[in-house]
Order: sequence, then C-alpha cells, then structure tokens
Amino acid sequence: MLSALLLIPLLGALFVSCWPSKLASRDAKRLSMIFLVVNLVVSLYLLIQFDLANVGMQFVESVPWLDELGLGYELGLDGLSLPLVIINSLLSLVAVYASDDDVRRPRLYYSLLLVITFAVAGAFVAQNLLLFFIFYELELIPLYLLIAIWGGAQRGYAATKFLIYTAISGILILASFLGLVWLSGAESFDYSSTMAYGLPWIQQAVLLAALLIGFGIKIPLFPLHTWLPDAHVQASTPISVLLAGVLLKLGTYGLFRFGVVTFSEVWVDLAPYLAWWAVASVLYGSLAAIAQTDMKKMVAYSSVGHMGYVLLAAASSNPLSFVGTVFQMVSHGFISALLFLVVGVVYKKTGTRDLKVLRGLLNPERGMPLIGSAMVLAVMASAGIPGMVGFISEFIVYRGSFVSFAPQTLLCLLGSGLTAVYFLLLVNRAFFGRLATSEDQAVEQDPVLPVVTLQDRLPALLLVGLLFVFGLSPSWMTRWIEPTTTAMYEAMPIKLELSSYSASEPLANASTDIATCSDGDCAL
Repeated sequence: MLSALLLIPLLGALFVSCWPSKLASRDAKRLSMIFLVVNLVVSLYLLIQFDLANVGMQFVESVPWLDELGLGYELGLDGLSLPLVIINSLLSLVAVYASDDDVRRPRLYYSLLLVITFAVAGAFVAQNLLLFFIFYELELIPLYLLIAIWGGAQRGYAATKFLIYTAISGILILASFLGLVWLSGAESFDYSSTMAYGLPWIQQAVLLAALLIGFGIKIPLFPLHTWLPDAHVQASTPISVLLAGVLLKLGTYGLFRFGVVTFSEVWVDLAPYLAWWAVASVLYGSLAAIAQTDMKKMVAYSSVGHMGYVLLAAASSNPLSFVGTVFQMVSHGFISALLFLVVGVVYKKTGTRDLKVLRGLLNPERGMPLIGSAMVLAVMASAGIPGMVGFISEFIVYRGSFVSFAPQTLLCLLGSGLTAVYFLLLVNRAFFGRLATSEDQAVEQDPVLPVVTLQDRLPALLLVGLLFVFGLSPSWMTRWIEPTTTAMYEAMPIKLELSSYSASEPLANASTDIATCSDGDCAL
C-alpha cells in the first residue's frame, strides 16, 4: 500500500507529461485531480487499517536495493508520519483544484506538482536514511521550477535563493547521516541500525548541530528563514499552499524523527538552548509580521513564528509535548493553507495585496463576504481561539512545555498575543472599514469586484470545516499520534528532568483530558 501511495502521483506525472495528443490546461488539471483523488483514498485506507495498538512501523515494505551502499527500499508508517501523509495527499489535491484553469504550460506545471506529492510522501514513509535524503532532495528542483516559471515579477531571485538555501540544507543533512553511519560502524542506513548511542558526546553534538541547521533552514527558524518570505510572495497561490502546508513539515518531521531519539543524550543537554531558539523564532516572526503591509508576506512571517512552537514542544521532551509537536505540524498545515488560499483569492479579484490600499472586502457590495468570513475564521484559528484547531495545538504545546521550560513557554505565549495583533491589523485594514469613494485621496477601487466562483470558495470551505472538526474533537487526531510519540519518549535512554509543577498533575492525566475533551464533558 505504501508503494501504491508513491506510485500513484508518479504515474500521474508520467501520464500528464506524456499524453499522446494535445492536452488543454483544463484537461490536464482534471487528469491530475483523478490521480490525486485516488491517492487521497489510499491515504484514508491506510488510516482506517492503521492499528492503534501497534506502536511500531506498520505496512512495512523492505526490498534490497544497493547493499554495497547500505541503501534499501524500506518503507513504513507510524503515528508520526500518518497524519503528515494524509495532509500531503489532501493539500496536494487542494493545490491542483485551486490552480487556474488556463495555467501556462499545463503539462509541465501539473507534472511538477504530482512529483512533489510523490517526493514528500516518500520522505514521510522512508525507513532508510539515504532513501529519506533522496526523497527530501527530489522535491527541490520541481519547486524551484514552479516558482521560477509561474511566479511573480521577482521569481528568478526568489527561486534561486530557495535553491541555494535548500541545497545547503541537504548538504548538511547528508553529511550528518554519513557521519553517523561511519562513526557508529553501522552496516546500513536503516533507521533501526543508525543510532548515536555510545558515540562520544562531542561527535554527537557535531552531527546534531548539522541536522539542526539543515532542518532549521527547511522549517525555517530564525535566522535561517530569509528565503521563505521571498519564496511565498513570488510563488503562485497553489504553490504557497503546498509550501506552507506540506513542504515546511519536512523540516519539522526530520528534526523530530532524527534529532530527538537518535541523538537523545545531546538533545537533552541542548534542550534549554533549543527552547530559547524557539522563543527567538516565535517573537521575531510575530514582530516581523506586524511590520508588513503585504498580506502574503505577513502570513509568511507568521509561519516563521508558528514553526517555533514545534521546536519548543520538541525541545521540552515529555510525552504531552511530543503530542503537541505533531499536532502543531498538522494544525499549522491547515491554517496556513487556508490563509494563503484566501490571500490568493483577494489578489486575484483586486489585483493587490497592499494593506494600505485594500478596505471593506467583507462588505457584501464588494462580492467577497464568504471569503472575508473564511479569513476571519483562519485568523481566529491562528490566534488560538477556543473551539478551533489552533487553540488545541497551542494548548497542548504550552501545557507540555511549561513543565520543562516555564520561562520560554510564557514568552512564546506572548507570541500568541502578537499573532492576534498582526492578524487583527490585517482583517481590520483589508476586510472592514468603509469603501473607497471618488473623494478619497487613496487609490480608488471598484466598489464591485469580480464574482468569487465556487472554485475559489470550495477549498476554503473544506479547510474551514477541518479547523472546527479537529478543534472540537481533538481526539480524532491525538489517538493516532499519542501511542507513537509515547513510545518515542520511552525509547529515549536519557530524559529531560521536569520541573516540580508536573508532580501535582501527571502528564498522562493532561493527555487524557485532551483526548476526551470531544466526548461532550470537557475536563479542561
């Protein structure tokens, strides 16, 4: 089944690119969607067949490949990768559906999107370090081309910057993997045989530092983030959806999968510094977002801040914070995808993203009340309003992290407050306020904008629904995540010493409260 999950989008890319006759843009889009719908069905089948009682890898496939190099075709799925595989399938379908019907060079465009879906899924299910690296690097060139060809006016600069940063990221990750296998004397790059236990502390620290910088570029964390705002601003809306919703998760997934357990001894020693790094990323991203007047750049900087929560939870190294790590990845994927979708619709209908120009978009006379409402709900979810997925994810992160790093957690809470500030500025300036008139000195806008079609509305409505589904019933996600993350914590030979706060209320009780909150009698 995991091979099918990979082959379906890859075959779709081949079909679209090698179609024997002329293929119109609309037909290429429909053909791509057929493959992605099948891919999503396979992902949901894996969800249904997933055994919650099994904390190990499931649906395992292992085929010898290049034994001399230690590279094998080894796939597996657990509670860490399962939610990310599903969100990859879902948001890839959303990105294709949200693409323009008359996109230029449709064969190449949709083929590249399908290749990215294939590569990201492969990275999430790979069980060999070299195989993971191959999939990790495979999405680099397709995304570069998608920005360089279909991006904005400065697309060449943004695409080249993305390429350079991501190439450096890959070099550091590969160097760490090679060093780990060489120093540990492992016979292959299998996950099960590549552990850093027993290596001198300094060697582990150097290898982990390479991973931290490599995956920190991909996440991205401050100050390794500078490629992200440029890439988002120049990328088209569907590419921004994929970039924020899925591709950034390769960094957080890799850091959590390889950093926490493989280098447990050094990870625990560096955890306080990693928590302060998370604080710096959260506060910088939030303050930078406040200073923006471009809606898309504001949302891009918000991603820098919210990815810092993932690092904080991972650094806190306890069962509940580990659940928060994965929950925050998925939550950010849904919220950021919705934000970029709505910003894309606004730009498509108004021709601008400038908050100094936009006003009154929520007014029914402008023709965008539904899209404006979707933006308001996305902002509420990002700011952590109760009842939405953003609140649950941040609550678990803060509840799990406070017992390990109380000062850092409180400072990150300040970042949540700043999130409300910059998104309130966005909503107030662009969606509320009176309409422009001929007497205004500001740039005039047509009081009636082009009609917002079902194609613009449907993906946004789907994501809005998911914000409420997992916000009101978090156990629908935590029940898949918690067995695996708990097993990861128990496998750590050295554990972080928790503060005395945890003595009065065990973490397991807090986790149970979160999981049972959807039963109607919420104990929170």
